Amino acid sequence: VLIKDLPVKGAGFTAKRGTAVRGIALVPDNPAHIEGRVEGQRIVILTEFVKRK
Repeated sequence: VLIKDLPVKGAGFTAKRGTAVRGIALVPDNPAHIEGRVEGQRIVILTEFVKRK
């Protein structure tokens, strides 16, 4: 779940606070990033803006 509204570069929308992130995967070369699906888009998110539900 996102803990802050995040503007998504290149996709043209803002991921709102409280939105569930689906299909989470770790980014191999950077432990501070995760990949996940938000509103049907695959995006990279900093782990500091995500918490477990």
